[in-house]
Amino acid sequence: MIFFRKPCSTDSCGTFDLVIVGGGIIGCATAREMMVRHPNLKMAIVEKENALAKHQTGHNSGVVHAGIYYKPGSMKAKLCVEGLKLSYEYFCKHDIPHKKVGKLIVAQNKEQVKRLDDLYNRGIKNNVPDLQLVEKDCISKYEAKCQGERALWSPWTGIVDWAVVCKHFAEEFKKMGGQVFLNYEVTGFSEMTESTQREELAPISVHSKDRRCIPTKYVLTCAGLHSDRLAVMTGCDLSPRIVPFRGEYLLLSDSKKHLCTTNIYPVPDPRFPFLGVHFTPRINGEIWLGPNAVLAFAREGYRWLDINVKDCIEMARFPGLYKLCFRYFFPGCKEVIKSIFYPLAVRDLQKFIPEVSFRDIKRGPAGVRAQALDNNGNLVDDFVFDGGKGKIGGRVLHCRNAPSPAATSSMSIAKFIADKLKTDFKL
Repeated sequence: MIFFRKPCSTDSCGTFDLVIVGGGIIGCATAREMMVRHPNLKMAIVEKENALAKHQTGHNSGVVHAGIYYKPGSMKAKLCVEGLKLSYEYFCKHDIPHKKVGKLIVAQNKEQVKRLDDLYNRGIKNNVPDLQLVEKDCISKYEAKCQGERALWSPWTGIVDWAVVCKHFAEEFKKMGGQVFLNYEVTGFSEMTESTQREELAPISVHSKDRRCIPTKYVLTCAGLHSDRLAVMTGCDLSPRIVPFRGEYLLLSDSKKHLCTTNIYPVPDPRFPFLGVHFTPRINGEIWLGPNAVLAFAREGYRWLDINVKDCIEMARFPGLYKLCFRYFFPGCKEVIKSIFYPLAVRDLQKFIPEVSFRDIKRGPAGVRAQALDNNGNLVDDFVFDGGKGKIGGRVLHCRNAPSPAATSSMSIAKFIADKLKTDFKL
């Protein structure tokens, strides 16, 4: 039980219709969408950091994905292609800096050429716009110094700063009457009983670490790296659990930036869970190379020395992580070695642009991916939504897994969640 020095009541604070926990791009996009649909509802976003978009939204590659990789018929495929169109429309309407630089997925051998053909067919089934196969002699027309046996060209793939987009969503939300509470780390939920005689539905109190509380009728959590912890607070199952994987990027030197004008990706290997090292132009002019994928020792562990004892204990007790590590032991060891001795990553980069050398790279930023795992160590690859149990849990919706391309899909995910809130909670 949680006690408060100054208990919050509906008389002193007023009851919100909906509180959204998490100030990343999914939370802010959904808050905006709900306010557009329901301008008379009283809504708020609560975020534990001192600014919005501090974690996954502000630490990703900034790519606007076209929807090539995802299984046809999956939620990811549908929402990505829909989100792609909505995103570009939003960027243009609000003058948000972005570029349609395109993407080349480049095959280096016959086996990869076959997988590339499969990717093309998958992209066509997903309705990816203007996708085309590029023969070996024509690759240089799209990227002058790039080499390969065959490539897939996606002209609608682009780049943007997703943190800027997220904050724009939040500004629109506030202009329409929504409220944003920063430095509000949620520690639990409880049912308020003070006003049960006046209201048929007693408010849910959303508690913070510093003993504040906000009363609300309904709650939506979009907590990313902490999504499983919030779900458990309302009686949800522990699975899927969030395991943090750090993706470290390298930076290409200024003298070699001219070598890369578009996104250059390898053909993904179906044996491994991540896409592999790639070239990514940034909206600020930088060229990012990577990322790798190494286990982080903190849910917000952007460096090797970022260690959180609580997070480590939770991972040590989770059998799914051991199963995953056993399955990918040797590839995982290679990723760790490349993380420590980063010039080794140049060999992968040179397959695509031979002119890149280890003298042309240096360590860059890193992000942490909230990877959802089931108890058997399988990566949960699609979006997952969950509801709690009991009087409180029945009025809380959790977005438990929103993997890439969540940013690209954010506006379509927001529409999906808004529809679900209408169905489940009559909002």
